[in-house]
Amino acid sequence: HGQLVESGGGLVQPGGSLRLSCAASGSIFSFAHMAWYRQAPGKQRELVAAITSGGRTHYADSVKGRFTISGDNAKNTVYLQMNSLKPEDTAVYYCNTVSVSLPWGQGTQVTVSS
Repeated sequence: HGQLVESGGGLVQPGGSLRLSCAASGSIFSFAHMAWYRQAPGKQRELVAAITSGGRTHYADSVKGRFTISGDNAKNTVYLQMNSLKPEDTAVYYCNTVSVSLPWGQGTQVTVSS
């Protein structure tokens, strides 16, 4: 219960798009506030986007207007649609609750490069 599996990363050119998915092994999304985080080489992990159990969203200033977080409670999956990607978005992306109450998954690598 509570295992997180991220997927959907890859190599994309600047300006491109990716859609990340985070699947949980339990029905946590119906009551937990979920978030996407990222960690670039040599940097601390940072919160990118969050969504409450009621569907309200929050974004880091660096991704506002480009990224969209959404959830599907029936599928126990949280998504991160990333558009207009920049090289500085390169990182390993993880999901977790806003309170980081679950073990971290393996993450999914996003590389933005020409």
